[in-house]
Amino acid sequence: MTENSASDLTLEEKASLTSGADFWTTKAIDRVGIPSVMMTDGPHGLRKQSGSTDHLGLASSVPATCFPPAVGIGSSFDPEIIERVGAAIGMEAAIENVAVVLGPGINIKRSPLCGRNFEYFSEDPIVSGILGAASVRGIQSKGVGTSLKHFAANNQEFDRMRASSDVDPRPLREIYLRGFERVVKDAAPWTVMCSYNKLNGVWTSEDPWLLTSVLRDDWGFDGLVVSDWGAVNDRVVGVAAGLDLEMPASGGRTDAQLVAAVRAGTLPESVLDTAAARAIDLVRKAGERPAVAGPLDVDAHHALAREAAGRSIVLLKNDGALLPLAADQKIAVIGAFATEPRFQGAGSSLINPTRVDNALDELRVVGGENVSYAAGFAVEGGAVAASGRTAEELRAEAVGVARTADVAVLLLGLPAAEESEGFDRDHIDLPAEQLAVLDAVLEVNPRVVVVLSNGGVVALPFADRVPAIIESWLLGQAGGGAVADVLYGAVNPSGKLTETVPVRLEDNPSFGNFPGEFGYVRYGEGLLVGYRWYDAKGLDVTFPFGHGLSYTTFEYTGATAEVGADGGIVVRLDVTNSGDRDGREVVQVYVAPTTSIVQRAPRELKAFSSVALAAGETRSVELVVRREDLAYWDIRVDRWVVEGGEYTVEVAASSRDIRSRVSVEISGDAVHQELTMNSSVGDLMTHPIAGAIVQQALGGLMGGLGGDAAAASMMPNDEAMQKMMASFPIGRLAGFPGLPVDFEQIEQLIAAANAGGSTAG
Repeated sequence: MTENSASDLTLEEKASLTSGADFWTTKAIDRVGIPSVMMTDGPHGLRKQSGSTDHLGLASSVPATCFPPAVGIGSSFDPEIIERVGAAIGMEAAIENVAVVLGPGINIKRSPLCGRNFEYFSEDPIVSGILGAASVRGIQSKGVGTSLKHFAANNQEFDRMRASSDVDPRPLREIYLRGFERVVKDAAPWTVMCSYNKLNGVWTSEDPWLLTSVLRDDWGFDGLVVSDWGAVNDRVVGVAAGLDLEMPASGGRTDAQLVAAVRAGTLPESVLDTAAARAIDLVRKAGERPAVAGPLDVDAHHALAREAAGRSIVLLKNDGALLPLAADQKIAVIGAFATEPRFQGAGSSLINPTRVDNALDELRVVGGENVSYAAGFAVEGGAVAASGRTAEELRAEAVGVARTADVAVLLLGLPAAEESEGFDRDHIDLPAEQLAVLDAVLEVNPRVVVVLSNGGVVALPFADRVPAIIESWLLGQAGGGAVADVLYGAVNPSGKLTETVPVRLEDNPSFGNFPGEFGYVRYGEGLLVGYRWYDAKGLDVTFPFGHGLSYTTFEYTGATAEVGADGGIVVRLDVTNSGDRDGREVVQVYVAPTTSIVQRAPRELKAFSSVALAAGETRSVELVVRREDLAYWDIRVDRWVVEGGEYTVEVAASSRDIRSRVSVEISGDAVHQELTMNSSVGDLMTHPIAGAIVQQALGGLMGGLGGDAAAASMMPNDEAMQKMMASFPIGRLAGFPGLPVDFEQIEQLIAAANAGGSTAG
């Protein structure tokens, strides 16, 4: 491509660069040497349509490695393995001459019902941000761009193309935007994809506050903003707001709208120049990647997919050390998922895998004839369903093989028809026929291992009756081998839950506010999303955020915390593998101020580290909590503020397995507020200039009330008076008889305070 800028182009050519040529590609301008580039779906593999693209982008795609979706690999809590997977996806994209992979998705798992939760990492923004940044770094290390999505507050599928996500400023910044900010600042994705929905009543595709003020001015993003496919509402308004590229093609209709708006003077040509220049810059970046001829090393990438899948598995329960299994044990494998694996979600991320392992075959590689099988139940559309056997016959067969086995391994999960992009789930229950099989098997053999396949959290009413439970999520094409690796102990499980498993759907913080009504979704739970809610409310959970067991044990000792160079917190401790197997532990750091002037969760995850340890080995681990991650969004001054004071630092194996607590003193940020007559007494009490005068005023008020028996009975002590007066507007004190200040004096007080620069918080 020749070097050029928007100034080299005609008005029509500039407009043409801001929309697609077809479903997946941008427009070329041969006259000045600007080629077309291709974008394709991700995020856990490449979904490139084979042959010519169709108008809906639904044609079959070229074979590609299907790595574990985010719901799985997120449980690794390990940026290193995610970055390696990202690099492999980037390599496959480069071989196929793809410029941008549409991912990762880092939206918060606000509700377990969201049909697209399998594409997202966590209910926590720090986890989503750190792991999302790792994915971006990996893909872009191969000269292929990413598209960070879906920006922003896209947390459900129901009515996703019209609904308004109505979120207050603090949860919006602290929960729903924080992960995006982390990825933008740490990994510089080539593109950011705006979501379908409205945000507080404004389409995200035409929201200048979101796309320009926050994304570019606050965070420093210098890439291209692309619409989700079909997300554009008003193209002219969108370009002015900061939306650079509309996808897919509009057939030239919206290009003409832009040209007409410029000529009519309703859209400055400089705004169109900026969008066109960003499109040109994207083409330039793609053109700097050397051609990659291939071929794809299918075996190497499959091996990486198996390693990543093994790291994704979470051992939820293992009473009596039932796992790992021994090769000479008689194992009854039950469940249609053993031969018809559920390994990815449905929708735009559906990968055409290079191969697919199934658990039964992989278990028999180790256990041979000791592994028997019964389908137990049918999955709609699968081979077992096509066999015509009744549910009773399948259940009886399962009971028969379980009765004579040393251990029964049941593979249960959600059918593909129950969760997908495009719609949300109605409940979090496993199918009744599967639970009936489990009950029947438990009656004849209590030594049961349940292995789950699901893209979203499911209720586990059997958790107290089953000795061993494995959450395998959706593991990609090599998931069957990974399950066998973990069950037989070739891989020691190390995954941790990135979302809470509730006892009931009704306990979820979004219950009653999900999915909204008549086009509005009120985020009424505010800041208390996920484990923050369960901890704040003291609710029982089936398994907490951050939970995950191992075949070995880990001890934490010597935890310390100190202020770091940037004003954040540096946590150090020793971690010992106190068991007899090599393993990996995810050390988690939760932080909360001891006291706060604003609402806070009891604890918030602020750092984590995946630590590999040989049996008996001790390693020193250092975790850094960034100062900006200690901040809350102060609605008084519309910016991040770190509160000064004592912070409790908890070193933990999960949000409810706290191994040690230490404290550290953090210096606070000054908050400068313009004081008014409506500023409260509490605002003024700590002010260096106004404070002394306010104390006198309060003293006068107490004296004035002293002769009034009724008033005195309402104010039994000074502490009660201070509590009442804390929110009392200072300007109204002049209305109380006997106070030693008048209205003019209060005006002078406010003027003096503002002249000196007031400080609060």
